[in-house]
Amino acid sequence: MSTETYMMWIAGEERRGSAEPIPIEDPATGEIIAFCHSASASDVDDAVQLAHKAFKSGIWSRAPRHSRADTLERISELLTANLPRLIELEVLQTGRCIREMKAQVPSLVKWFKYYASILRTEERSVLPTMGKLHNWIDRVPLGVVAQITPFNHPLLIAVKKIAPALAAGNSIILKPSELTPLTSIELAKLMKEAGVPDGVFSVLTGEGVTTGKALVEHPLIRKVDVTGGTPAGRAIGAIAGKNLAKFTAELGGKAPLIVFEKADVQLAVNGVAFASFMASGQTCIAATRILVHYSILPEFLRHLKLKVESITRRMGSPKNIESMMGPLISAKQLMNVQTLVDDAVKAGVKVIAGGQRMTQTSDLDGTSFKKGYFYPPTILAEGSYTKITDARIWKEEAFGPVVVIVGFNTEEEALNLANDSEFGLGAAIWTQDLSQAFRISEQIEAGLCWVNTHHRNDPSSPWGGIKSSGVGSENGIDAYHAYTTTKSTIINYATTEEGLGSDDWFGEGKRDVRYG
Repeated sequence: MSTETYMMWIAGEERRGSAEPIPIEDPATGEIIAFCHSASASDVDDAVQLAHKAFKSGIWSRAPRHSRADTLERISELLTANLPRLIELEVLQTGRCIREMKAQVPSLVKWFKYYASILRTEERSVLPTMGKLHNWIDRVPLGVVAQITPFNHPLLIAVKKIAPALAAGNSIILKPSELTPLTSIELAKLMKEAGVPDGVFSVLTGEGVTTGKALVEHPLIRKVDVTGGTPAGRAIGAIAGKNLAKFTAELGGKAPLIVFEKADVQLAVNGVAFASFMASGQTCIAATRILVHYSILPEFLRHLKLKVESITRRMGSPKNIESMMGPLISAKQLMNVQTLVDDAVKAGVKVIAGGQRMTQTSDLDGTSFKKGYFYPPTILAEGSYTKITDARIWKEEAFGPVVVIVGFNTEEEALNLANDSEFGLGAAIWTQDLSQAFRISEQIEAGLCWVNTHHRNDPSSPWGGIKSSGVGSENGIDAYHAYTTTKSTIINYATTEEGLGSDDWFGEGKRDVRYG
């Protein structure tokens, strides 16, 4: 196919960038599929100034809430109408299997519909302020907000941020990952078609260290919302703090998944496979530390090994609807995963399945794995003389399809292992014992905890972490509130006579005075 060149999207139109163009790669083949214009610091300033101008004009920030809701619903309709081409493009730039994208991308319409419904039903508080005062609360937009999204779920994570920010009336500058910017640009075009005014939504493509840095440093940015690695999140948060901008961050994870003796083993194995290997393990909530009760550990390992072998046999081209798992996003990411696995193996960790880059030809469809960045689902367990909890891969985020298996005897031991991490984003428990599920879930140190399932997500349900996994959360009414600030209006409805009698603070003579 010929390589297309994508421009940036600024204030309702395509624009060239003055920085060096970015090559976009197909992770399944290693081929350059497109080029994308890139924003310099000057381009960033132009985009932010135009966004600020749109915000101050009130064309969106002060538009009637039902008008904004109508526009959000039109975006959902246009998304639905354009699903086939968006899915195809998402598969091409991410390497994610088409069966995954066919399940994920259609769900995005729910976010726009959910926040449209909030606009239509939101009530404002009237407070019990003392005296003849009527005091109500409004929520007003912040201004120009910056959103920085990662490569693993380009459209999903962008939409989770865009929908509440747009509903609240902000102007948005989206900076997608330089690895996967294409669907974000296409989404911008649909949003204009739906009626989003020029300047209210822009997409700046470019490298994080240049484009991203210039964006979050800009003094007109009133909020930064980032999804990415913890080191990047800390750096971005420090910059945002200097400008006193609001900050939301969904960062790294090292999710534990506990399988108790009363779990159904096959059900748990199926759940682990989904939790760990969906998106080739490239999700912040991927289950990477699997803790299994010793009484069922041999049976569990046997079934999980069979499941992994089945997945591996059915890997092929991401465009093949029968392919179960795609490649990693880049050569760099492949090297990171392989290095962590190799370090563990050198330390004596046992490889139950996988463990090496795939270089053969697919049995499913003849795809040459050596051209892309394919890595098989991998199971690591303790060796005869090595504790896997001492290996780097127990602590560090691999961001690939690799799990470590550790046994335990007691609930206390399982909890200590589960909470032995600087991260606290996702966690899961598998048990048929209801009281055990309640007991353990309330002690798990994570912002998200699933029981007998994993990765369930809904626009209404908060999504965020604790510890080093982030600040604040996405989804729900809280995300909408995080894109606003409260405005308290107090009206004195006392009569003139009452005011003259009680509100003359510096009046002569002795009299009762009021404060507050």
